[in-house]
Amino acid sequence: MSPGCDREPSVKQINRPEGDSLRVKELEKKVRELSGQLEMANLVFDHIQTGAVVTDCRGVITKFNKPYSEFLGVKVDEAIGRSVLDVIDNTRMHIVAQTGEPEIMLAQRIKGKEMIVQRIPINKDGKVIAVYGQVMFKDTEEVHHLAKRLELMDSKVKLYEKELSELRKTRCSLSSIKGDSEVLTQLRYEAGKAAEHTLPVLITGESGTGKGIFAQAIHQASANRLHPFVQINCSAIPKELFESELFGYAKGAFTGALSGGKPGKFELAQGGTLFLDEIGEMPLDMQPKLLQVLEEKVFERVGGTEPKRAHCRIIAATNTNLEEMIPKKLFRRDLFYRLNVVRLHIPPLRSHPEDIEQIANYLLEQMAEQFQGLRYQLTPEAMNILVNYGWPGNVRELNNVLERTLALMKGNIIRIEDLPFHLRTTTRPLKNKGGPWDIREILFETEKKILIDVLAFTRNNKAKAAKLLGVDRSAFYRKMVRFSIPI
Repeated sequence: MSPGCDREPSVKQINRPEGDSLRVKELEKKVRELSGQLEMANLVFDHIQTGAVVTDCRGVITKFNKPYSEFLGVKVDEAIGRSVLDVIDNTRMHIVAQTGEPEIMLAQRIKGKEMIVQRIPINKDGKVIAVYGQVMFKDTEEVHHLAKRLELMDSKVKLYEKELSELRKTRCSLSSIKGDSEVLTQLRYEAGKAAEHTLPVLITGESGTGKGIFAQAIHQASANRLHPFVQINCSAIPKELFESELFGYAKGAFTGALSGGKPGKFELAQGGTLFLDEIGEMPLDMQPKLLQVLEEKVFERVGGTEPKRAHCRIIAATNTNLEEMIPKKLFRRDLFYRLNVVRLHIPPLRSHPEDIEQIANYLLEQMAEQFQGLRYQLTPEAMNILVNYGWPGNVRELNNVLERTLALMKGNIIRIEDLPFHLRTTTRPLKNKGGPWDIREILFETEKKILIDVLAFTRNNKAKAAKLLGVDRSAFYRKMVRFSIPI
């Protein structure tokens, strides 16, 4: 350089303003961030297990992943910059760049194999700037195999739905509620009418009368029978866990919560029926929350903020008198009115003894299903014992008595001596036809019981029974007819 030329200053001689230095650092940071993002994008692209390619709007390859490179036998560096027509057989990437119309799940023959591909235009400011192409299935046989698997799974689901429906019909349908008495006939009719809509139902009755069976029967007879029937026993849940059981909880709602949260009974019952058993035991502070969900049809998980729809039918049951609990501030009046839209009262078994024989035989049929080819029968004398017992535990007690009897007896004929001792020594409470101390009724019931016990003792040998009682056989038969004891 000639002495007269100005010498260019070195970097050390430049005194940059402090603002420029900060700007340079910011730019360097952004460059590093963009480089990291670009590297991650390249890694993701190369890890797509099937072939993937990107072209510009002219059909020139700008991205080409390793799986596609290995399949076509073309190096990545050699493919980039070339026309897609020169690299991939029968491609339509350039056509999609012109039309701007995506092509999804179409067949394309590549290297002699039929493959399923997709071609998606990438738009910016209303113009196609690139096209993304991907091999979805390397062979059409994969699609056929997947279709067959889906078809098989669909068939299995339909089969399971049918089997579940049939099982529910036999176990929990209105027809499985046995008894021809006037009260049960009317109850089945009312339950059938309740199944025609989705209004709340309140089922009342003593413990063991079958409130849960009626609830399931209503669900099974409704249009929502294929959706879940979810039951929650309000007396079995600790007070502090009640809200999360009913509404579920969100991620991190409390210490020990599942990492992904947990759905509550309302979510699990979506589209179906939520059965609130022992509703009278629901904590008082939970009752307004339930009322709000019933009225607004919306709830949130504990610790969550996302509103969820409560799309399910509510059936509640109780063995307590909710009307008596209201003045005592144990149950909310507004919640009672909201639940008590359709009311079903299940009477105790002792009030319709004419149904006991049919119910007992039905329960024995259900128990016999556990042992193929076996059929249990009650002797007339044993059946009389069942019919004349008071059943304070109702149908549940009857079921337990029969299960216990079958477990301890030999053979398949149930006799008086096979029944629990307390049934043989207890009679039904006397009906007060002529007053609380009607001597005629007491004598009638006492004589009838003596005849039944003697017949049991003699294994239904009427000649022996008559001899033990000191009467002739014709007189004994007249007494059997008088007391409606099957001959």
